[in-house]
Amino acid sequence: MPNIKSAKKRVKVIEKKTLRNNMIKSGYKSAVRKFEEAIEAGNVEEAKVLFSEATKKIDQACTKGVIVKNTAARKKSNLSKKLNAAMA
Repeated sequence: MPNIKSAKKRVKVIEKKTLRNNMIKSGYKSAVRKFEEAIEAGNVEEAKVLFSEATKKIDQACTKGVIVKNTAARKKSNLSKKLNAAMA
């Protein structure tokens, strides 16, 4: 446990930021999961809508610094590959 005042503050700030990061991460993961469930069910029209929502969530996570730019690009690329395969 920290004794110095600034160290105590850092602990509080880190806890808040961790909660925020976990919320953002959970949001984009659930959006990706919904998209993949729609692909598995063969519902292409719903998957198109969920694809745009998932890419939006991934971009938001990237902007907030939760995931790195290349990770976001890779995840969006994999989702688009799955969507294109389902449409073909």
